[in-house]
Amino acid sequence: MSRGIVYLIPSLLDEKGIESIPAQVLAAIKNCEVFFAENERTARRYLKKLQKDIVIDQYEWHTLSDGPAIPALFRQKLKEEKNIGIISEAGCPGVADPGQSLVEIAHEINATVKPLAGPNAILMTLMGSGMNGQRFQFLGYLPIKDHERIKAIKELEAESHKKNCTQLFIETPYRNNQLLDALLNACKPTTQLCIASGLSSSKEQIHTRTIAQWKQQKPDLHKIPATFCLLAR
Repeated sequence: MSRGIVYLIPSLLDEKGIESIPAQVLAAIKNCEVFFAENERTARRYLKKLQKDIVIDQYEWHTLSDGPAIPALFRQKLKEEKNIGIISEAGCPGVADPGQSLVEIAHEINATVKPLAGPNAILMTLMGSGMNGQRFQFLGYLPIKDHERIKAIKELEAESHKKNCTQLFIETPYRNNQLLDALLNACKPTTQLCIASGLSSSKEQIHTRTIAQWKQQKPDLHKIPATFCLLAR
């Protein structure tokens, strides 16, 4: 059975960072017929930023959070040989993103999947950190409760030291300062911590310092999108 193509469409990390999107992304968008977006409103606005005269309503739109009917609908559109674009809220679909479940379905039915390059906070942080890029893992969000978070930090620090492994993780922007405080309290002074904030924006900052150094100059990360990575020495 012939099936359509699934394009994984990268989106913006910062609304003014339009230059971070390669030209091939717009070509793929023009080849799509259906979009599955994490947030339809922001996805529509993003497409308009890429090309002002694009006819948004010529596409069929579905939202990833619309419930259990979405996987079946996605399968059906592929069986109808539709070219589908998946757009996440920020960065690249399938990476710390609900679009992953649709990509899994695409592979199950042997559809063609085309991931497109674009800004990704996890990869950009790792690249800019100076830490081990040969062995690393992304942990997503750490626990919120204080005692659970401290325990998780100590465990990932110990694993980093044992395996020489870079540990990457994120937090909701309004809880960044609490996470940073926990890292400074739980980690050893010699452990390296990279904080990458405001990626692809005019306020982008990427700094790697030891825990002891961060204690001397602690930044205010409240409500600023940030990614963290840690390497224990």
